[in-house]
Amino acid sequence: AGAPASGNRRPVSSLSGLEHSFAGQSELLAGLLTALGSGLLIGLERERSKGHGRQREAAGLRSFTIATLAGALAQGLATPGLVAAGALAITALAALAYLRSRRSDPGLTTEMALLLTYLIGVLCVQSPGLGAPAAVVLTALLAGRNRLHRFATRVLREQELHDGLLLAALALVVLPLMPSEPLPWLAGLKAHSLMGLLLLLLALQALGHIALRLLGARAGLALSGLMSGLVSSTATIAAMGSRARAEPALLRACAAGAVMSTAATWLQACLMLLALAPQAGLRFLPIGLAGMLTAAAAGALLAWRGGAALGADRSSDGPLRLREALIIALLLSLVTLGVSWAQQQFGSSGMFSAVALASLADAHAPMASLAALASSGEITPELLTAGVLLAIACNSVTRSVTAGLAGGRRFALPVIAVLTI
Repeated sequence: AGAPASGNRRPVSSLSGLEHSFAGQSELLAGLLTALGSGLLIGLERERSKGHGRQREAAGLRSFTIATLAGALAQGLATPGLVAAGALAITALAALAYLRSRRSDPGLTTEMALLLTYLIGVLCVQSPGLGAPAAVVLTALLAGRNRLHRFATRVLREQELHDGLLLAALALVVLPLMPSEPLPWLAGLKAHSLMGLLLLLLALQALGHIALRLLGARAGLALSGLMSGLVSSTATIAAMGSRARAEPALLRACAAGAVMSTAATWLQACLMLLALAPQAGLRFLPIGLAGMLTAAAAGALLAWRGGAALGADRSSDGPLRLREALIIALLLSLVTLGVSWAQQQFGSSGMFSAVALASLADAHAPMASLAALASSGEITPELLTAGVLLAIACNSVTRSVTAGLAGGRRFALPVIAVLTI
């Protein structure tokens, strides 16, 4: 009785071994197929660009496809040192190709792309989900040669490149080094939060500049104000005001962007209340839509009247105005600090006083708190509507002051008028 049982176990064990072996080969096969597709994709682009006759490039469709397959096989065979040896061989071949063609084409694009294609083949076996996107990115870079060259030499200005590098350095180098704990010599402010607010203002300035370059003053700054107003209407008004002060011919267009950011505040309030407290949000919706449409109509009118002011697009001016952004960041941080101090000293004598104090710094958090209270049934929809209107009104005070400090009286007047309505 025991013999047949033992005899029946061997096929099961052999079958499991075959399944395990097939599973390992299927992963390798998937990597090879991904490498094949990646090589064909890159090779097609290179084949179209290598030219004809004796002056053509050395590598084309077949060379790049073979390079990716070589990388995939080198990785799949799992022989120590084979991947490195293959990379050295591809590098040597690329060097020979460069020495042969450097008289007619001094660039290194094809040779470097060949080595990178080999490494993509290696990556396709390790992780096909990363290898395929890497091939697409490389192909896009190769295919976009003329557009990238035109952008770097004709479209991008020197001051814009300088400001872009400054923004990247502040975001990637300075911001991570800023301490996140309150500093006594900054009156309890956090250096990390202050730098984050400064970066937000600079990023909104850059967004407005890009919109101005792409769409012109009439539509660009208005659309930029509407979109960035969803992040922070106060910061948007500060960014638009600093641009209006630097380029007076764009004053109405910048005012349109600032006014459109207030329309975004009403839109955000409606969406937030509908998401957190749907029944109370429906009661607030007519008021919110009226405020949004009024601000949007005023912004559209300002944009239409200020659309002809395109002569202020001066080549010497960059998108960033660091001094104005730093002043506004300090102002908003001091408002936040003052609100916190007042709440600690005097407490909140009621819900509305707490909402009014907190809204001087930011209207989003008080509105979210009110919506949570309405959702749990602690306040009525009428109190919610009154509280949200109070939050927007108190925050409008901060935005009005910001408009005057950032853009001056002529810029602030239309913005304050819309905020008052």
